[in-house]
Amino acid sequence: MSRIGRMPVAIPAGVTVTIAEGNEVTVKGSKGTLTRVLPKEMEINQEEGHVIVSRPNDLKKMKSLHGLTRTLIHNMVVGVSEGYTKTLEINGVGYRAQKSGNKLTLTLGYSHPVEMVDPDGIETKVDGNKIIVSGISKEKVGQYAAEIREKRKPEPYKGKGIKYADEVIRRKVGKTGKK
Repeated sequence: MSRIGRMPVAIPAGVTVTIAEGNEVTVKGSKGTLTRVLPKEMEINQEEGHVIVSRPNDLKKMKSLHGLTRTLIHNMVVGVSEGYTKTLEINGVGYRAQKSGNKLTLTLGYSHPVEMVDPDGIETKVDGNKIIVSGISKEKVGQYAAEIREKRKPEPYKGKGIKYADEVIRRKVGKTGKK
């Protein structure tokens, strides 16, 4: 049986989980509300402060959906109670980020500044050379952070660009002159 799938999802205080027709799960918490339609094959039950996901049979597809469904519900519960954040760092001479309203302006060595508008439910903060992306949906936070990083990926020679705070860039040795 799926090790992740059979673990119950604990519901913290202040969070309500509603399971509607067709496996539409709605999770409400202090930070907001998330709704998602999960695979119809999975059986989702709520009992005594826990959500339990079970599968109908042991087909390969059902096994993979089992762990996925449980993880999606867990991510929704954590999102509405604590929220998610990703931190990006900008490295490079003259590389900057500025925030005005819901617009993030990046100066990344191009001939023009790169402007990005925060999507719904996502908030960005600029702290020196750090950009902090936060929100309640793990998927949206990760996607927007990846889109920001894509504007100037870190390069391996000098390490310039936008990288995740916990990312390690494998450096390469530059060219050497003839003797």
